[in-house]
Amino acid sequence: MKIAIGYDHVGYILKKDIIEYLENKNITVIDLGAPSTERTDYPIYANRVAKAINSKEADLGILICGTGIGISIAANKCQGIRAVVCSDPYSAKLSREHNNTNILAFGSRVVGSELAKMIVDQWLMAKFEGGRHQTRIDQIDAIQKGEFHE
Repeated sequence: MKIAIGYDHVGYILKKDIIEYLENKNITVIDLGAPSTERTDYPIYANRVAKAINSKEADLGILICGTGIGISIAANKCQGIRAVVCSDPYSAKLSREHNNTNILAFGSRVVGSELAKMIVDQWLMAKFEGGRHQTRIDQIDAIQKGEFHE
């Protein structure tokens, strides 16, 4: 499995723990984040990770900013991306099972390193259930393409 990780200056410190954690699980990490803690703009990194997923360079993505909110909103503007911001493991798990999320986002000002690892674990272990949930994913995709009909 390959995971692309992107983060702004606020996520820079937490990303070190997450990358190490993933690599210890034998997951290949593609680091597309900020080069330092010097101020930068999170949409840059959301776009990089979304492109890596859409090009199949990465299977999934993780994004980190201060709250996870802005960076996930930016990622969700990209075709085919279903990014979720989570601050608890249960929501992360259900986001994969029901929404087939392909990007997990969280905030370094909201969750600490150990909670972030638990969130990542639950997200990675969960599998998309399909069925009625696939119908909803298809509707979301249609909305994104401007083709949704009620």
